Amino acid sequence: MSYAIIGFGKIGQALAHAFARKNIEVTVANRRPPEALEPQARAIGPTVVARSLQKALEADTIMLAVPFEQHREVAKILPSWKDKTVIDAMNSQAPLVEMDGLLSSAFAAKAFTGARFVKAFNHLIATTLATDPVVEGGHRVVFLSSDDEGATAPVATLARELGFAPINLGKLNEGGTLVHARVRVWGPLIFQDVFKKEP
Repeated sequence: MSYAIIGFGKIGQALAHAFARKNIEVTVANRRPPEALEPQARAIGPTVVARSLQKALEADTIMLAVPFEQHREVAKILPSWKDKTVIDAMNSQAPLVEMDGLLSSAFAAKAFTGARFVKAFNHLIATTLATDPVVEGGHRVVFLSSDDEGATAPVATLARELGFAPINLGKLNEGGTLVHARVRVWGPLIFQDVFKKEP
């Protein structure tokens, strides 16, 4: 399984730290040439590799950490997203009327034709997301939601490999509403730093 983080701002870099901590290779990319990202990628760890945006999208699993307004630009790069898993780590405070009345993930998913689309890793601030998720025998929780029942399992596996405790909230318009912003009101689980103890 290959992984890429699209977007290398605070959230993208925080996710890169999570991969580097576990020595899992991950490609990082944004609209800038890879040479511009290399120093920061190298500083995070040897398993964090800067590549072009086109090359990064060859990965099996794509983590979206771009500003929400840029997701359609990313989606247009590939003619089809079939067999790709797309993890939505974005947040948007745009009014629902600007998103056809849909939650931001459901709206974004329409642009990624054929993808297995999962909301995850979006509810923690970057500084928290970048720190070791294992503390005093507990694992920091990440919430998952998707309208594709089979899509969350591999994302949950990745979360565990990175040291997190995944909790499946179900469909986007059900439990997933807890980690979405709606009309500039944050869902009640956003910014909550929750730990799960080992059973």
